[in-house]
Amino acid sequence: MNMKELKKGHADIENQYVFGNDQSFAKYVIGIGGKIKPLVIPYEHTSGTGLMNPTIYKLPNGKLLVNIRHVNYTFYHSEKKLLQHQWGPLTYLHPENDKHLRTRNFFCEMDESLDITSFNEIDTTKFDTYKPMWDFVGLEDVRLVVWDEKMYATGVRRDTTTNGQGRMEMSELNYSGSKVTEVSRVRIAPPKDQNSYCEKNWMPVTDMDYTYVKWSNPTELVKVDPINGNSRTIHISNAVNAPNDFRGGTQVIPFGDDGHRIALIHEVDLFKSEHGRKDAVYRHRFVIWDKDWNIVKYTNDFSMMNGHVEFAVGMCFNEKDEILITFGFQDNAAYILQTTLKDLHNFININCAFRR
Repeated sequence: MNMKELKKGHADIENQYVFGNDQSFAKYVIGIGGKIKPLVIPYEHTSGTGLMNPTIYKLPNGKLLVNIRHVNYTFYHSEKKLLQHQWGPLTYLHPENDKHLRTRNFFCEMDESLDITSFNEIDTTKFDTYKPMWDFVGLEDVRLVVWDEKMYATGVRRDTTTNGQGRMEMSELNYSGSKVTEVSRVRIAPPKDQNSYCEKNWMPVTDMDYTYVKWSNPTELVKVDPINGNSRTIHISNAVNAPNDFRGGTQVIPFGDDGHRIALIHEVDLFKSEHGRKDAVYRHRFVIWDKDWNIVKYTNDFSMMNGHVEFAVGMCFNEKDEILITFGFQDNAAYILQTTLKDLHNFININCAFRR
């Protein structure tokens, strides 16, 4: 066996081990010539705990920027429900000397080969002057976006209240050389119910400044004041008939020349195990809107790598018009996936569950 055949054999074994026997989006992409790569920050910067839920953004000059979420815990999920932890099939194993589940964010640059060329932890010390009041600490599940020529990391923070009330935040970033600094932080008030418990996973619309898709179906479009954080609903579309709630996911990006936009959203089934412990299964769908924010197409639900806990929060096109999607696997690994626009269209059409 020559080296090429040996490498192919190893790849076949690895793909079967990682993706299992069922079809997954990652396996589909690899099978048609696309690729998937892990996103890794060296051990000495993470102590070996989880890298997860990365996002990606392309600047006008073609440079690719990635944010990778790092957590100080190890997440355990019993996929087959055979080896459950005493606290249930879904468990957070945190340091013995720190009950908090902490998030840090690494801001990275990436080359065309999808290799990380530089990384820096975002310095948030200017605004982290309060004592965290909840178990989850830090800005979670960041999406990168440029609005009004300013770079923002936007995600949810839950550590400012004693009950873990979640609010979307916009953190403006200044990055140059070996330093990435948070220079402003705006906490976003929901447009209607000011007492809602957890606002999260709002999807930034990359070509509309300070605008989010707050809810996918019915589609609710929200505009945010970047100074005071107030928000207002500027559009609500009629809901389409769908089997589950469509929640947030990646950024919403332009898709074609006719004003359409696309996002990769998630839906989650939260339930109790046979012993009453928390469990969950996450699935994904591509959703496409027309220029008037009507949903015109969505796919059947699918997994990224056949895991029950997966989450995609980043998507963009590169200079070759290939789609790049970043996602996390079980809070323990971060990946980027690449495929052609043609193959993305094929996947959407073959797996289309709704078409207007």
